[in-house]
Amino acid sequence: MIATPSRIKQNPFGRTTDGQDVTSHTLQNGNGMSLEVLDFGGVVRTLCVPDRDGRLLDVVLGYDDLAGYEDDRFYIGAAIGRYANRIGHGTFALDGKTYRLTINNGPNHLHGGERGFNKVMWSARPFDTDGAVGVVLNHRSPDGDEGYPGNLGLQITYGLSDSNVFSVEYRARTDATTPVNMTQHSYFNLSGEGARDVLDHELVIDSESFTEIDSELIPTGRLAAVEGTPLDFRSAERIGARIEMKYEQLRIAGGYDHNFVLSHAEENLSRAARVFSPATGLGMEVFTTEPGMQFYSGNFLDGCRGKNGHRYERRAGLCLETQHFPDSPNRPEFPSTTLRPGEELLSRTEFRFFSQ
Repeated sequence: MIATPSRIKQNPFGRTTDGQDVTSHTLQNGNGMSLEVLDFGGVVRTLCVPDRDGRLLDVVLGYDDLAGYEDDRFYIGAAIGRYANRIGHGTFALDGKTYRLTINNGPNHLHGGERGFNKVMWSARPFDTDGAVGVVLNHRSPDGDEGYPGNLGLQITYGLSDSNVFSVEYRARTDATTPVNMTQHSYFNLSGEGARDVLDHELVIDSESFTEIDSELIPTGRLAAVEGTPLDFRSAERIGARIEMKYEQLRIAGGYDHNFVLSHAEENLSRAARVFSPATGLGMEVFTTEPGMQFYSGNFLDGCRGKNGHRYERRAGLCLETQHFPDSPNRPEFPSTTLRPGEELLSRTEFRFFSQ
């Protein structure tokens, strides 16, 4: 074991197929809550939180070994980029030039391509300061990576505070104009990973509208009102209450897999969502500076083997992916994801845990 501060433990977590050693960084706050991060894929592997009875529950899906993450098809726990979500037909025009990206999701580009940031090594530096512990991850994405222009330098800071807040902060700079849209792709289950599905979880999303999708899950450009639809989570609703309703947007996505337009000014850290498990009394609020949040109800999970021998069947976890809107490079009416030389991308999301 590498010598580190008492609230940080580092251990080997295997070797990649191309011979790179992977390290697990486990962070613990003053309340017993812990966060485990891998320097492969920027993965959040475990997140243990006390429930209403003081029991520590691991509330994120994951794998027992590195092979699980190398073979993963569901982006479980990973850092996502350069572009989270989909870009229609893997193409966009920028400053008069057309770029063609890797196609890896039907006819579209998804979550950065075949080898997005979820499949690369990050350099990692843990820190321990008053009231918080964390790890800083850095990665350089070269010009032409999966088709994107510019050399992109990226930094992710995962933090765990003594107030039971898991924070994610992104910073990025580029030497050529490029789209950037980052997110964190943890699958949460506040009843404990592998315990049951998330259909009994109660969800609030602070949103009046969502980006309507077509049959390929690409935005049509229309911002559709949630009122009167199964996508209305302005007040607490069980996730399973309306998920099987006959509604075209649910049919297309196989459940919830939609970007919600958040009801706050971009760049202000404001609440996006609240989710609660009646079974454990454990809840989580999501605060973000991002203009959108993808709520995904784990529709494509297919029984893959996860941690502790658990099988992750359909809807075994939910994702609340704070981000810019899908296909924004092709939608000038959406908030811009363009990063230019001399500018810095700065984004922050907080997952605030509570029990009752």
